[in-house]
Amino acid sequence: MNQNLSLPSGCVLRKATSADKWSIRLLVFSAKLDPTQLNWQQFWVIECDAYGGQSLRNLVACGQLRNFSGAQELGSLVVASAWRGRGLATLLMQQLINTATQPLYLECLGERLAQFYSRFDFVPISFEDLPQFPKTIGLSTLKGKFRFSQLAKSLLRVPVVFMEYRGQSNS
Repeated sequence: MNQNLSLPSGCVLRKATSADKWSIRLLVFSAKLDPTQLNWQQFWVIECDAYGGQSLRNLVACGQLRNFSGAQELGSLVVASAWRGRGLATLLMQQLINTATQPLYLECLGERLAQFYSRFDFVPISFEDLPQFPKTIGLSTLKGKFRFSQLAKSLLRVPVVFMEYRGQSNS
């Protein structure tokens, strides 16, 4: 997906720093996303001027690439509600895809989100198609992390969609 989007005036896309840790947590909690494995070193953030150019800046969007053995997960993608509809999620997605260094996967809830991610060349896959690196059971593997979601999907009919990136990245 190659749109010519640019950040709104006064906004910056950058790698997260330790000072962003609590702002990232707040954004993720506000979106009711999985609050586990929030590692600020794996995040990219968008920071914008809070009040028309004054020195006060707010974190308005974030997303991370979680590292697993042989794969990466795109996760914790959040845009603050007041900043939605300005292309920030698209810019963040492009940045995360372009910085991924291994096969890229994600899990999302519902068809609407799956359609959003499909615009970036993510395709739905079955739980069985997830990579199993290494051949051990545990949370250190992507499949191990997604196992709980698969259980919720099959037992509770939670509308979880597993997706794999099939586009061309810059890596």
